[in-house]
Amino acid sequence: MATRTGSNSTLVVVDVQVGVVANAFDRDRIVQNVALAVERARSAGAPVIWVQHHDEELQRETPAWQWAQPLQPMDSEPRIYKQFNSSFEDTPLLEVLDQLKVAHIVLAGAASNWCIRATAYGALERGFDLTLVGDAHTTEDMQLGPGATVEAKSIIEDLNTAMCWLSYPGRKNNVVNAADLVFRAQPFVT
Repeated sequence: MATRTGSNSTLVVVDVQVGVVANAFDRDRIVQNVALAVERARSAGAPVIWVQHHDEELQRETPAWQWAQPLQPMDSEPRIYKQFNSSFEDTPLLEVLDQLKVAHIVLAGAASNWCIRATAYGALERGFDLTLVGDAHTTEDMQLGPGATVEAKSIIEDLNTAMCWLSYPGRKNNVVNAADLVFRAQPFVT
């Protein structure tokens, strides 16, 4: 189990913003799966934390910075604003999680190879148990140069595989699809 002192679970939704997912692999299905994860967390009374990126290319309050529909944070749900790949870096996320007595993070969002990967590793390194919602994160194909492309589907599959097999002392990590998420009042159980 987690090495954190809390016992609660939370859903952390990262960067499912119009400009981030505009050209993402299987965008509509993935966004619907994120919405399903949000619905499951809310109906079980688990907190939902919304992490929103901003930088020179993705400026606050622009249309591209807004959440992709149908996602909409409730006024009572914490919002974290970040400028780096990991949702933990230079943000109050850790303090919010500690205030909520969270030991287990359920993670969904974009982009799989950048902010989701960095946030997943950041959570595990800080002692949280982690569940990646395997069908609720996405990215774009990566163009590495002439004739060299890493397909988004491969990036997603790679991260899902890593989150099944990584091993950290005193922590658990796994991958669950949105339809199979079960939030409980006590620590997350699948």
